[in-house]
Amino acid sequence: MRKVTKEEALRYHMKGRRGKIEVIPTKPYSTQFDLSMAYTPGVAYPCLEIEKTPDDAYKYTAKGNLVAVISNGTAVLGLGDIGAMAGKPVMEGKGLLFKIFADIDVFDIEIDTRDVNKFIETVKLISPGFGGINLEDIKAPECFEIEERLKKELNIPVMHDDQHGTAIITGAALMNCLEIVGKNIHEIKLFVSGAGAAACACTKMYINLGVNPDNIIMSDINGILTKNRKDLNIGNRKFATNKNINTIEEGIKGADVFLGLSTGDVLKKEMLMTMAENPIVFAMANPYPEITYEDAKASRKDVIIATGRSDYPNQINNLLGFPFIFRGALDVRASTINEEMKLAASQALASLAKEPVPDSVLRAYKVDKLIFGKEYIIPKPLDPRLISCIAPAVAKAAMDSGVAKYPINDWDAYKKNLDRRLSEHIKRVGECNEF
Repeated sequence: MRKVTKEEALRYHMKGRRGKIEVIPTKPYSTQFDLSMAYTPGVAYPCLEIEKTPDDAYKYTAKGNLVAVISNGTAVLGLGDIGAMAGKPVMEGKGLLFKIFADIDVFDIEIDTRDVNKFIETVKLISPGFGGINLEDIKAPECFEIEERLKKELNIPVMHDDQHGTAIITGAALMNCLEIVGKNIHEIKLFVSGAGAAACACTKMYINLGVNPDNIIMSDINGILTKNRKDLNIGNRKFATNKNINTIEEGIKGADVFLGLSTGDVLKKEMLMTMAENPIVFAMANPYPEITYEDAKASRKDVIIATGRSDYPNQINNLLGFPFIFRGALDVRASTINEEMKLAASQALASLAKEPVPDSVLRAYKVDKLIFGKEYIIPKPLDPRLISCIAPAVAKAAMDSGVAKYPINDWDAYKKNLDRRLSEHIKRVGECNEF
């Protein structure tokens, strides 16, 4: 893949219409009558219907297909605490991905506060206009409280993608890796490098999948998380160990799985050599993973390695999850995104990797074949089947767990509708690529 330069990136964002997203009318507007229908006096009629029956907002407005991508810019995409305004290009980018991969409309909302209560109150006040809330790039531990409270206090789906997106994707990867190497999830030992929002969410997901909490060791910049440490927060203290393990080297020894959500070059080749047979390494730090693909492969032939990078096999990319999770949640008007829905998304993603890969995907990635195995543990982000695989699984889980207000009865028709949505947007890609 061609390296992105600063000059090209800035030119991409400023050429033509500034930024990456815009609002486009969906109803006729060329005549005076059209305008009278769109605004006054015609608009009064749907307003009065919604006043009588609030749920009619889903019938007469864009609410049911509109997600707010909300951030305060305190933990932006490898850049850290750069502030709400500086994080806006990332939020616009998230909006673009929602639209092209799942036909979900987005307004990006940048809230200029680090006060948890002010942030939560602001989101609550603007929430009536949206069908869902995607929290983005909010630092830990504040992100834990923000998401937890909003999920309790709002009746629309709320998800902090930095936490759960990574957890859902790596959860799928973990299930498939263990199947490939023939290990039992209840018996494996897990070492986690990093103790922030994503690391905690991933670890929680793995426990839900069957990992024994007693077999987990987690570390942060200050060392191993142990019960006697006083500097742990509400998000990571539950993963502290009672074991007499004091160094990363001790924690990694004999581990079956290494999960890295920390910083580059943490996992040395010598440490990898001490892991169990057929080790699984998720080195997720970007752009420099905890161990490079080349070093991991040079150290051990039996290793399975995934990174967050697109230029190596097994990229862990949140794009595999969030558009389709929200698609499924919106389509059944779910009141939340619960653990059952996340688990369903992860299982659906894992299953898709075992299916024959379409030629269109092979062409997109310029490869002759992709076969389930150590170099192909999860689907590629450009796989067109993702939407009709994950969204229905999420929607069904919402229905089965009792949080869906608008159940789906004809699943075949629903899947065809999802494929149609994607096809329509693929046709428009050429228009965007002209500049």
